[in-house]
Amino acid sequence: MESGEKRDRVGRKITPTARREELVGAWERNGLTQAEFARREGVQYPTFASWVQQARAAKGAQRSVATKLPFAEVQWPATSGASVIEVRLPDGTQLRGGGAAELAKLVRASITF
Repeated sequence: MESGEKRDRVGRKITPTARREELVGAWERNGLTQAEFARREGVQYPTFASWVQQARAAKGAQRSVATKLPFAEVQWPATSGASVIEVRLPDGTQLRGGGAAELAKLVRASITF
């Protein structure tokens, strides 16, 4: 019996991208596990898990483009006492460090969430 659903050569149901995104979004907004949500929606768990992974990868790619920060080289006169360097990132994050190497580590750590 034909249900009108698109199928691949092996006979597996093809779920349109928009529907996949809709399901992943619905899962993100509720408290169910991926397995529970997939079962409730009638989707095989491994299939649903791959959709979630693809969505996260796409978001990560978008985030990495968005988080490329412009930096400018600055120089300041040396001081005799201990000095603290402070950097404010565009998202409002404030980073403080005692030296350039330490601050560079902090910046790298803050943008690789």
